[in-house]
Amino acid sequence: MTENKTTEKRMTALLPFGVFLGLFLGTGIILTLQGVDYAFYQLPASIAIIPAILFAIFLGKESVNEQINQFITGAGHQNIITMCIIYLLAGAFATVAKATGSVDASVQLGLSVFPDYLILPGLFIVAAFLSTAMGTSMGTIAAMAPIALGFIDSAQLNPGLVAGCLISGAIFGDNLSIISDTTIASTRSQGAHMKDKFKVNFKFALPAALVCLLFYALMGTSVPHDVAQATNFIGLIPYIVILALALFGVNVFVVLIVGIFLAAGIGISTADYSLSRWVSDINDGFASMQDIFILSLLIGGLSALIGRQGGLMALTHWLEAWARRVSPGNEKRAAGLGIAALAFNSNFFTANNTVSIIITGETAKQLATDGDISPAHSASLLDIFACINQGLLPYGAQALLLGATLGISPMDVVSYAFYPMVLFFVAGFTFWRLTRQ
Repeated sequence: MTENKTTEKRMTALLPFGVFLGLFLGTGIILTLQGVDYAFYQLPASIAIIPAILFAIFLGKESVNEQINQFITGAGHQNIITMCIIYLLAGAFATVAKATGSVDASVQLGLSVFPDYLILPGLFIVAAFLSTAMGTSMGTIAAMAPIALGFIDSAQLNPGLVAGCLISGAIFGDNLSIISDTTIASTRSQGAHMKDKFKVNFKFALPAALVCLLFYALMGTSVPHDVAQATNFIGLIPYIVILALALFGVNVFVVLIVGIFLAAGIGISTADYSLSRWVSDINDGFASMQDIFILSLLIGGLSALIGRQGGLMALTHWLEAWARRVSPGNEKRAAGLGIAALAFNSNFFTANNTVSIIITGETAKQLATDGDISPAHSASLLDIFACINQGLLPYGAQALLLGATLGISPMDVVSYAFYPMVLFFVAGFTFWRLTRQ
């Protein structure tokens, strides 16, 4: 009897997460029914989590002062602070690179390479490269959606199919990018090196991307398109350099700082880009990461409270038990299934793959430790299955933005998002084979 009560108490420690998800999801559903645009983003996650924090303190058995100290310790954890600083630098680089023409150069080069009859696979590849370089699927979609709209208007293409190409390529690149907030969150939470996580991700992502490209090639038609006569190859240098440095294992802080200075140097030497504009863009880049910065701190604190109360331990044990039932006698496979399920289901409620990774990071790390899964593999599973879910959510930011830009329903967008669909099966099958006994 005592054991059951203890277990029950530990499970109740998870209720604050339920409050957070309930507020975030419930508000989105209600506003959606009312016809509000971007309904799931009207209540910022950083605001929705505050009642959850207060509830966690209420559930705690220790004094308020002690729990506040626990919260502050969790928010100030080395991994959380490191993650936040990387967010700031990644935002600064993305903003400076866009201002100095690197985004336009990438798009122009990509489109100039592909013949008319391969424009749909070409859109996928350009979106993939741009997302990998920029570290953001949303930024990629915002940059390429107007171009895609031009193709749709001139060639009477299925807008849902074009949207599917873009969101698929953007999710592929975001999942692989070393400056993506999902990569940052997953590697930092699991204690993995970015280059190692990239190598593992690539094994899962490349086969899915090739299958996806085949689908789009077979479904596409010849689409005439015009591109600029001259491509600014110099604008590609910052992206190429940071990707190369990251793959060689250079510290991510160094990589991003080099990228910021390199993009600025190219902008000053080739365009009318001033020092004052550079400083302003860096500040804008910092500001663009404000929400995820604050949310990371708050979630770090909330996780510390819930962990201290036994909630994360209870969740870990429950997931382990479920995974063992699914894969009896194989601890590694069971742990991997638990991590994948954790990331996928969490993102369903948050509609934000970075948030879902931050929320589940500590639990996933515990599952990985128990199942003897390497940090690179656990980080990869977290990132992949959170991104899969994100690419298929009609109320996700990516689908909402594409739907609004192209004038179609978000459901039409995700209906042709083949990449996350294929990746779900490819990643699952590949991991299943890797963990055969």
